Amino acid sequence: MKTTIVIPTYNEFENLPLLVENIFALEMDGLNLLIVDDNSPDGTGQLAEELSVQYQNRIQVMHRAGKLGLGTAYNQGFRRAIADGADYIGQMDADFSHPIDKLPIMAEVLKSCDVVIGSRYVAGGKLDETWPFYRKWLSGFGNFYARTILGLSIRDVTGGYKLWKRATLEAMPLDRIKANGYMFQVEMNYVATKLGFVFKEIPIYFKERTAGTSKMNLAISREAAIRTWSLRKTYRDLKRKK
Repeated sequence: MKTTIVIPTYNEFENLPLLVENIFALEMDGLNLLIVDDNSPDGTGQLAEELSVQYQNRIQVMHRAGKLGLGTAYNQGFRRAIADGADYIGQMDADFSHPIDKLPIMAEVLKSCDVVIGSRYVAGGKLDETWPFYRKWLSGFGNFYARTILGLSIRDVTGGYKLWKRATLEAMPLDRIKANGYMFQVEMNYVATKLGFVFKEIPIYFKERTAGTSKMNLAISREAAIRTWSLRKTYRDLKRKK
């Protein structure tokens, strides 16, 4: 069983070495990483290449021409992982906001479903306790907004900590997924739900990044607010291929 975790990076030089060390300390059989770097000015891409040598090619690196967005990074990363023969394909942030120790649990849960979400909004899940009220409110409202408009039963539709079965991603129309930012997560969840795939959520504690700066901005939030409404029309006739 081969598991590949896709990790997009942009200026994550400070975080990457310890992140990689902690992931491989899990000692999960068949665990590999795919770093998708957007030509980070701080040298993250070159560091990823050096780590690939250090960890005996358990790390693959995709170098992109510039800062092309989270959604396209995951989309390209998923396709690469599928082509490389991964059975399970994960996604997570490089900033330690996603608890690494949950990966083995997610892999076990995935045996009985199609997608596992590390969820902030199921019982036991939680946002960083140091966040001010307005950040927690914005996060919660954005999640509620998307869930309500799209009629999703998933509790955490905007979260980016997931593990997919290969067959699930192969059945997804990845060429039609156009969103960037966290709206990519919403679109993927909506499409997978439309296709009848089964989700399970496990609780996680989502904490503030330990180094570097957040990639969230007004343009990403605006995209999410507008594009959510268009998804129902875009995928109105979507059906799972027999």
